[in-house]
Amino acid sequence: MSGSARPGVGPGAPAPDHPVEEVTARRPAPGAADPELREAAPVAASIPRPVQLAAAWAWRVLLIMAATAVGVWAVSVLKTIVVPVAIAILLAVLLAPVARLLRERVRLPRALAAGVSLIGLLALVGGLLTIAGNSVVRGFSDLGDQAAQGVEEVTLWLAEGPLHLSAEQIESYIDQIGSSVSANSGGVVSGALSVTTTLGHVAAGGLIALFCTFFFLLDGGTIWRWCVGLLPVQARARAHQAARRGLVTLGAYTRTQILVAFVDAVGIGIGAAVLGVPLALPLSILVFIGSFVPFVGALVTGSIAVLVALVSQGPGAAVIMLVIVLAVQQIEGHVLQPLLMGHAVSLHPVAVLLAVATGSFLAGVVGALLAVPVVAVLNTVVLYLSGHDKFPTLGDEDAFHGSSPHGAPAEPPGTTAVAVGPETTGEVRP
Repeated sequence: MSGSARPGVGPGAPAPDHPVEEVTARRPAPGAADPELREAAPVAASIPRPVQLAAAWAWRVLLIMAATAVGVWAVSVLKTIVVPVAIAILLAVLLAPVARLLRERVRLPRALAAGVSLIGLLALVGGLLTIAGNSVVRGFSDLGDQAAQGVEEVTLWLAEGPLHLSAEQIESYIDQIGSSVSANSGGVVSGALSVTTTLGHVAAGGLIALFCTFFFLLDGGTIWRWCVGLLPVQARARAHQAARRGLVTLGAYTRTQILVAFVDAVGIGIGAAVLGVPLALPLSILVFIGSFVPFVGALVTGSIAVLVALVSQGPGAAVIMLVIVLAVQQIEGHVLQPLLMGHAVSLHPVAVLLAVATGSFLAGVVGALLAVPVVAVLNTVVLYLSGHDKFPTLGDEDAFHGSSPHGAPAEPPGTTAVAVGPETTGEVRP
């Protein structure tokens, strides 16, 4: 019935218990918060903003430090693998222009060009070692005769020089040195026994380095595309471009350091030859190898030349040899390093010194050799990822269009780009 009144609805009827009104009555009033949130809000508001920022930075920095520590620990455990691979990358960057020249000018196949480049490097190193070995064999006889005369001159200088040491004091010092050597003979024997293990590691590392160098020269682009394919798709392009800049930095550092080491070796070697110091050629080769550790290497190996000059020629020649070593170091630090490395590496001398010290502390001589190139590459990569491109002329035309590790294309393959590996030039092929 349309006109009949509904029960409970009328002028005098009481209001029914409506469900909507009941829900509204149970809903918390606007502004009322959960008790826990009400207690936490004043605590958060009471912490100053700088403290909140410092805390946010602190846990992130601690997390980065923990990840770095784990990475350093993993590298130290796997150093027999990591160090040869790092050396192989350096050698591949050094030999890449040679292999490219053999491919483009001589028309050698890619595998043959890589093999010839690597064999040529081995022949060069073997030739230098052979020449140095022959010179050492011939020079030791002269060094023995000159050493006896040099020791007499040093003893005479200690007695008549500013120290005024008596013959008894000099003999007591010599006896103390002899007894110290005798007391440490057990350590010498144990060290000699551990040489076999070290030689085994060196041999294994050398084989790994040669194997990796050959394949970096042969298939560097393929290996790099596979590595970048492990990253998320949106990160591959920037990682590829950052690695291109890092490769340029690494190449510039390697070529420049070879030139600097050559200048150091020639300067100190000529000085030793002019002074008549025996073993001048082996000393120059030693200086060349040591100069790959910036600032420190040439100074340490040059001090060996000073010691040989002291033993063979006396204090006067040793002082002149020391002046020559320091002069070569000044030319390296103030002329060659800034002029040749310049913008390509652009590391402050303090950063270089700290990198060498940290590398030598963590991994000894090998760490000192690899510390500066690693820091230089990281500096270039981090600067690019943070928006500062040290090599804007490279551009982004060499885009990454590689494949994922599972073989699926990373991006729609409109063009196939050559990934910049040790043997690539960065051109794009349709």
